[in-house]
Order: sequence, then C-alpha cells, then structure tokens
Amino acid sequence: MKNHIKEYINLSIDIKKKLLNDEHIISTVEELSNKCLESLRNGGKIILAGNGGSFGDAQHISAEFTSRFLFDREPLASIALATNNSAVTAIGNDYGYKYIFSRELKAIGNKEDIFIPITTSGNSENIIEAINVANSIGIYTTCLTGNSGGKIKDLCKTIIAPSKATERIQECHILIGHIICAIVEGKYFGR
Repeated sequence: MKNHIKEYINLSIDIKKKLLNDEHIISTVEELSNKCLESLRNGGKIILAGNGGSFGDAQHISAEFTSRFLFDREPLASIALATNNSAVTAIGNDYGYKYIFSRELKAIGNKEDIFIPITTSGNSENIIEAINVANSIGIYTTCLTGNSGGKIKDLCKTIIAPSKATERIQECHILIGHIICAIVEGKYFGR
C-alpha cells in the first residue's frame, strides 16, 4: 500500500513539474493575477464557476478572496456562481441546467469583473453558456481546464492543466487558484 501511496504522490509531482516548465501557463497565470488585481482596484469582483469537484474548487478559491489566504486583511470581492440553491433550482427548472451559471452571471456581472470558469473537460455546456454571456458583457475571462482544452479553448483564454486525468487536473487547478490568491492578496495589500 505504501508504494501505491508514493505512486500517487509522484504522479502529482510529475504534473506539477510540467506546470512549472510551461512558460505559456506561467505567463497566463501571471496575466490573470494582474487582471484580478486590476479588477478589484477598479471596484470589480472575481467570479468563479464549476461543476462537481470544480464547483468545490470555485467555492474554495472564492472563499480565499473573501476571507483571507496568507494573512489577516480586509475582504476582497469574489463570488462562486450557483451557491444560491433556490436560484439554481429555479433556473434549472424554468430554463434548463445549461443556464444555471449564465443567467446568474448576466444578473450580477459587469465589465469590471473577472470570470474564472473551471471545467476539467473544457466541454461543460453550462460553462460554455456562461463564457458566452461573459463575452457579451465584456468580462475578462480565463478558464481553468485540462485535457486538450475542449470547446472552451476557442471561446476565451485558457490555462490547460497538462493531464487527461481528472484528479491531476483538479490538483493543478487548486494550486493555480492558490497562486493567484497569493499574488493578488500580496499586491493588493502591499506585501
């Protein structure tokens, strides 16, 4: 069993090394971090969305902004879409599950915001709909995805985790989310 545990750790390390050595990913994470900082300084907010494990990651990253990450400080404006169960069930029932993120984004989003959708496949219909709404509003969007990027890669900027395994992709996404939080928090509060 110990060898199995070590094998899983090594698989995670291997993917993280690929992230570390991909200059395009590093540059895109830096750009997204700077855009988040600019948005917050201009009165915008950071909006995230995802399904399943990616929904949990969206909530996690949003919480790091609104609560704290590395040090005590004032909250930063962030929200994960679809956390209002009444809205999700109403939108799903009245319009269809495909619109659970896009309808809420249309209601609360503005061009000063940043949208960070998360989808391991890059093909989630409800994420695609939300990206289309973000594009129509003029919201800067970068999607965290994996595999080949899926349909999403043609709709917005992407940070594609270099794996086809969902669990490895999700591990990369939470690491990237933490990096963005650390950069934004540090620069916003001058640390």
